[in-house]
Parts: sequence; C-alpha cells; structure tokens
Amino acid sequence: MLSEQHRALVKATIPLLEQGGEALTTHFYQRLFRDHPEVKALFNQAHQASGAQPRALANSVLMYARHIDHLEALGPLAAQIVNKHVALQVLPEHYPLVGSCLLQSIREVLGAEIATDAILEAWGAAYQQLADMLIQAEEGVYAANAQASGGWRGARSFVLARRELESDEMISLYLVPKDGGSVVQAQAGQYIGVRWMHQGEELRRNYSLSRCSEGEGYRISVQRQLGGVVSNALHDEFKLGDSIDVFPPAGNFVLDQSHQPIALISGGSGITPTIALLEAALKTQRPVYFIHCARHAGVHAFRDWVDEQARQQPQLQVHYCYSEPRVRDLVEAKGYLTADLLGAWIPNMKEVQFYCTGPQAFIQANYQSLLGLGVPASQIHSEFFGPAVPLEG
Repeated sequence: MLSEQHRALVKATIPLLEQGGEALTTHFYQRLFRDHPEVKALFNQAHQASGAQPRALANSVLMYARHIDHLEALGPLAAQIVNKHVALQVLPEHYPLVGSCLLQSIREVLGAEIATDAILEAWGAAYQQLADMLIQAEEGVYAANAQASGGWRGARSFVLARRELESDEMISLYLVPKDGGSVVQAQAGQYIGVRWMHQGEELRRNYSLSRCSEGEGYRISVQRQLGGVVSNALHDEFKLGDSIDVFPPAGNFVLDQSHQPIALISGGSGITPTIALLEAALKTQRPVYFIHCARHAGVHAFRDWVDEQARQQPQLQVHYCYSEPRVRDLVEAKGYLTADLLGAWIPNMKEVQFYCTGPQAFIQANYQSLLGLGVPASQIHSEFFGPAVPLEG
C-alpha cells in the first residue's frame, strides 16, 4: 500500500533522478540481464547498446515520480507501455524480477546513505502500485484478444504464404495461421509481435500491419536495417512455408472516430502503418492528406499503390518529399519536410487529425512544426518503434 509518507519519499528523489536517472537505469539493465537472462528476449539489444532504452526508462521513472499523486496525468504514456508489453507478451511473473533488480540498483548506484531502507521501502511500494496497474490493464487486453473471434492468447504459429518486394529495402510478408483458423481482426495502425530464434537465442520484435486485416491473416512489411538481426533474417532466411510465432495485435495508434480530415505523415519505414490507416480512412469518405518522406524513389515503398488510390479517390491528396533524390526521381519537394511545406500542403490545419510515424527525430521535428502552426497537441498522434521518449524534448 502506497502511503503519504511513501509518496513524499518518492517525490524527494526526483532531483536525484533528474541528475543520475540514466546511470541508474543503465546499471539496472546490466543487473537484470545478468541475473535473469530469461527476460532478455523482451528487450531489443540494439536499443540497449545505443543507450536509447536506458534513457527512455529513466524518463518513464522520472515521469512516474513527478506524477505519483495524479497518475492520470501520465496521459498516453501508460497506454503506450501497456500495448508494447502486450505485443511482446510481458507477463505478471516478469514484474517481481524487474522490481527486485530496480531496488537493488537504486541502493548500489545511490549508495546506502542516500538510498536508505525507508527510500527503498517507498520505491518498492510505488513500483508495486505501478506493476499492479499495468498487470491489470495488460490482462484486460490479453483476455479480450483470447475471447475475440479468431483470437488467441500467447504465441500462435503462422506460416509465410507470400512475399512481395516493396522497395530496394522493404519486403511484405503475408502470414496465415498454421492451424488454418481465422485471426482476430486488427484495427488499422496496430502491430503484432513475432518471436524469432537466432542461433539458439529467442528474439521478439513488433511489426506494424501494413494492410487492414480481414480475418484470414496479416501482412507486415519489413525494412532491412543495418545490423538488424531479425529484419535481415526475415529478408534472407524466412522462406515460403516457414513458420514463425505471432502474438495478437496491439497498439492504440488507430483512427479517431470524428469526422475531421486526416493527415498521415510518414518517414522511411514509418509508411507501413500509414498504408493500413489510409486504406481504412478512405472507407470513411473523410478528406485525407498523405505525406511521405524518403531518401529517394528506390526506397519509397507503396508509391504505386498510393498513387492509384489518389487517382481513384478525389478526397485523397498526396505529397512526397525526398531528402536525397536521384537524378530521374520525380518528387514534389526535395530536402526535409518543413513547417512551410506542411502549411502549404494542408489547409485548415487546426481542424485536422494528424498521424505521424517514422524515426524519433522525424516525429519530434514534425510535432514541433505542427504545434508552431497552431495544431492542438490533442490532434497530433504518433507511433515509432523504439523506447518511448517525450516529443517535447
């Protein structure tokens, strides 16, 4: 039970978290993987190596401490964490392992004089409150997925039924259940988790669905990443008829239920969820602005399909921007997407719902541009695959 004294002690550690939170979380992950290697598959080790995951956790811990009295103020962060956990199948038994390593790391990094028994007791109670909240929310999603038509809980074996080349760097993979049954109908913008075995090591990744699901299977579109173990394996080793374990769809990057116009803004491989969102949006007759940014035409996936939709659907307006265009590339804008381009391409911006995906820096830059153009923050929705970071940063 989190008492008022516990809350006061947690809040008292905020200055320490502001100064040394990343050192604490880096130490925590080292201890967690050393003591409990069975949870390593739940974490992308590339994000560990880059420092992105420790930074993101440090920010989340700090945000939790700052809002300990009003957790509802965390806004979409909690929902984002729940969905990421569900897609990777974080389970209740994982939480005690994490909690134990977190408390030990607090003592080891801050020292016994600062991290007193009272401080550790307070953080233990605070962590348990958060864990209980997440476990309850995640169980709700797990249960809903299991009870839905075509749904399931945990891993389910799928087979690669089809492969298509979408660009020089991206392939689409069509996955169908090995048992021949139906699948839960995902919402456009959601993603699935997959489990891949590499040299005897279990790896888990999330991939956006790149088309609306219709109950028979899913399509994911995977961009080859430099040094990406799973993405390269799916390109080079995953053959027709091969099996892969899939976890049910998750994610809250879905279309709002208003009648406002929609703007879909993507960079690089971020185009994958916006293709599914575009497919769904065109069925509503809402005006849609589709903006995609790529290095050049060779790595621009789905251009032919999007252009065909624009020819057939008068409510769809399409704009492209290439940062490194080749000599023969036909593109409307060159360089990087700017606030001026956004303002020129999208009229009445304050009345539009924006959906932005792509690299972290791309999303942050466009978030700031949209705010500067007067778009309310509540109308800017974003999704990127990586540790969560504040868009204001």
